[in-house]
Amino acid sequence: MITMPSHLEIHDDRFAALVHPMSTLDMIAEGFTWTEGPVWFGDHGCLLFSDIPSQRILRWSENDGVSVYRAGSGFNNGNTRDRQGRLVGCRHGMRDVVRTEFDGSLTVLAGTHDGKRLNSPNDVVVSSDGAVWFTDPTYGILSNFEGYLSEPEQASRNVYRLTPGGELSVVVSDFTQPNGLCFSPDEKTLYISESGSSHDDSVPSVIRRFAVEAGGLRELAPFAEIDTGLPDGIRCDVLGNLWSSAADGVHCFDKDGTLLGKILVPQVVSNLCFGGSDGQRMYITATRSVYRVFVDVRGAEPWTRPPN
Repeated sequence: MITMPSHLEIHDDRFAALVHPMSTLDMIAEGFTWTEGPVWFGDHGCLLFSDIPSQRILRWSENDGVSVYRAGSGFNNGNTRDRQGRLVGCRHGMRDVVRTEFDGSLTVLAGTHDGKRLNSPNDVVVSSDGAVWFTDPTYGILSNFEGYLSEPEQASRNVYRLTPGGELSVVVSDFTQPNGLCFSPDEKTLYISESGSSHDDSVPSVIRRFAVEAGGLRELAPFAEIDTGLPDGIRCDVLGNLWSSAADGVHCFDKDGTLLGKILVPQVVSNLCFGGSDGQRMYITATRSVYRVFVDVRGAEPWTRPPN
């Protein structure tokens, strides 16, 4: 009989095929305030992640450890890469979505809608057609801790799509606080976290799912509910399983929303991503620290997998 390590909680036998009994949960960086937005840069062999309150984007690599990638980040939160490999981030302070060009300069992709400032863009993904999708809750304007205390100008907390041509449109407008988002491997489904229970216990801690269609999004049946804490950052693997942050760690669901298991983490998890030299490491941002664990599956995002 194989004994699973204490950081793995099995709810379905299929979870055992996604992890390994000899895997360890390793803290690779600590001493931050609120870590978020991990994104793997395999071509540089490094992880970038945000420490929102300190207004820094940090860089971690196996050889060099932690260094500052960008100071004065404007309370940058979620990060991703576009299909050209450029960093795309959400800045609470400037209330915008910004792209880092190859020469290091910054291009603001979106900062207003209908002539009014966005709330505080939170998380972002880029689809294969080059469109930028992002969530816009109000966390960055609720206090001066993760942004600047301000009144919202938008009437709702929206999810947006920005076309490669620069057209910004609302694709969902009925969230209390939309948060993490990710596509299924075939990009036919978009998953979005509802984190409104952070300030209202009556809001269910659910991950909603939407069919991606030519005319926009069509909501499907609710995908899954987080039983401990709330969903924040989410990622899909190449098999279609969804991995979600939670108060007790990372929860793994199959494509039908069945809970397969959990990676238990001693700090509240905000986000996660796949990466590593073999594409089979999960990097987890959790409150003051960053963790790494081996998983037997690779991420759906193309840059999380090693070159053939």
